[in-house]
Amino acid sequence: MSKHETPMTEGFWESTARGLFIAEYPLVERGADRAPRKVDGLILPDEPHGRGKWRDHASLSGRRVIVIQTKKGRMGMYLMGQALFSARLALASGASSVRSILLCHEADGALLPLLKPFPEVEVWLSDPKNARQCKRIN
Repeated sequence: MSKHETPMTEGFWESTARGLFIAEYPLVERGADRAPRKVDGLILPDEPHGRGKWRDHASLSGRRVIVIQTKKGRMGMYLMGQALFSARLALASGASSVRSILLCHEADGALLPLLKPFPEVEVWLSDPKNARQCKRIN
């Protein structure tokens, strides 16, 4: 993650979600036929609040999870795709339920309505001046 996205992702977790936070969680590991696919953050809401390492929680099977994809600035199609497909990859890994957080500074009025068919994707805005101030807009 970047110097801008890390505080946003951690600020969301600290202010909005409870559970175990794992940064840069690999939903897909590199293989001969695939590239690695990481989420900026993964939260296991049924675990005690704190930080964890992905190797200690490599299996998502049967777990409720929250995946976070973060970009500074205005939301765009790239971030939308990351949020949508991260949820699908977590489900394919056996998660029992997934909330997918698209976290950015500003929404896009032309793109936001296109997420209506995907209720698992939640759009949250992070205050650029205070990363712990986040609000859901969809």
